[in-house]
Amino acid sequence: MRNSPAKNGSAGGNSGNFTDTIWSPPFVKSGFGISPNRSYALVSLIILLIVGAFISTRLLLDPTVLIEKQAATATTTTTKTQTDTISPKYPRPKTVITQNQPEFTLHCSANETTGACTRNKYPTMTSLREDDTITNHSTNATCPDYFRWIHEDLRPWASTGITREALERAKKTANFRLAIVGGKVYVEKFQDAFQTRDVFTIWGFLQLLRKYPGKIPDLELMFDCVDWPVVRAANFAGANAPSPPPLFRYCGNEETLDIVFPDWSFWGWAEVNIKPWESLLKELKEGNQRTNWVNREPYAYWKGNPFVAETRQDLMKCNVSEEHEWNARLYAQDWIRESKEGYKQSDLASQCHHRYKIYIEGSAWSVSEKYILACDSVTLLVKPHYYDFFTRGLLPAHHYWPVREHDKCRSIKFAVDWGNSHIQKAQDIGKAASDFIQQELKMDYVYDYMYHLLTEYSKLLQFKPEIPRNAIEICSETMACPRSGNDRKFMTESLVKHPAESGPCAMPPPYDPASFYEVVKRKQSTATRILRWEMKYWSKQNQTGS
Repeated sequence: MRNSPAKNGSAGGNSGNFTDTIWSPPFVKSGFGISPNRSYALVSLIILLIVGAFISTRLLLDPTVLIEKQAATATTTTTKTQTDTISPKYPRPKTVITQNQPEFTLHCSANETTGACTRNKYPTMTSLREDDTITNHSTNATCPDYFRWIHEDLRPWASTGITREALERAKKTANFRLAIVGGKVYVEKFQDAFQTRDVFTIWGFLQLLRKYPGKIPDLELMFDCVDWPVVRAANFAGANAPSPPPLFRYCGNEETLDIVFPDWSFWGWAEVNIKPWESLLKELKEGNQRTNWVNREPYAYWKGNPFVAETRQDLMKCNVSEEHEWNARLYAQDWIRESKEGYKQSDLASQCHHRYKIYIEGSAWSVSEKYILACDSVTLLVKPHYYDFFTRGLLPAHHYWPVREHDKCRSIKFAVDWGNSHIQKAQDIGKAASDFIQQELKMDYVYDYMYHLLTEYSKLLQFKPEIPRNAIEICSETMACPRSGNDRKFMTESLVKHPAESGPCAMPPPYDPASFYEVVKRKQSTATRILRWEMKYWSKQNQTGS
């Protein structure tokens, strides 16, 4: 726990007004001479100076002492830096790291040709020496609030559990079945996913087992890599309705029961040159600091593929033109051209140059949301229909500004005009979002979310997980070693090289009905209040003819 600052400005924490003084010997005046007491004091002072000079000289000349002093200073500096960057709301647990901590590396020489996991790539915690990692579990902080939605996503099976029959029904649209048995990963592939979504999703599972070796329970699950959710809640309502099939994917909505899981891009999106999240998050933070918010372009910025959804094509009508100034600057992204030109115009860390950034869904939810929220720019969130695993923890007027779906242009113009008229409040919204992304969506928490979701899911299984008949064992070597280009680069970059220095964050309790209602009510009431402001704004504009 961080030490409390001293009270009343006193370095030692004492109260009252005290003046620091340097001790001096008692001088006794005797004309212009020096008394015996004063003579004794001067002799003592001279001895102290000689001893001090000797010690100082040894510190300067003795390399052993100097190195030890530098090491101590470096340790102190590192500790302070880590303390300053830890989220005050959700601090990571304190840990003691020893030099004996094992390192997991890729062993490609044996696997490049055989394509087999020739050794156990998933060591259990008992196989690690006791002093390899020393953890103070009592200091584990509670996970961010959005972890509470794990309970809600699994609630459809809370009373019945998950049967083998229900799991098999999820196979209908799944891209693959993944089983964890005895600390090893087995994958049965059903159909290809778009690009390498399935590849990097499976890679994420493997890295979780490297981070928490021996801690992930046996389980089987079905994963669908398509954007939109398909398990419709209405089909499983009523007392006699069958249990819904448990199907994992990247997003959900209010009408479906798909289980939401972190998307593939956290480990890299090879096809569009988007780096793994841990590396990209640092670059986004640096890019955010290049231009102060007030010095950024006072408009709303969006860049993406407008052809994947009608709502995005509708957004493009809000671009600046001779007839209208909607305070928006919108650009169509040509990924084919970008790939040929080396992605020079798609560097995410260089796109925090406007005061406002627009998030709008594509065919469903979009991975771009976390990149947009990472800027200090105010996120103008066009009313979404889908959510991913963390966005349910965001609040309107605190993390983002809501924009109407069916009147985008006027809604965007109002939002920008409001923000430019309320500079400090707008900056606060942008900063709250970027702080959320940097502190509560760091990669440690992504893995912790996966850990808790899979642990809670496994408790619901009413059957013993088995190795699927048509599955093959997957390890980091079999995935990374045969690959090249961005695939290999991003896998190497996102490889977990050490087991976790501490246990995962503590899972928060589920919502009770009252607290759940309060969260929903708060979001609705805030959005309604902003809509009233917008209506009043446009009513005034119409009256003045502007």
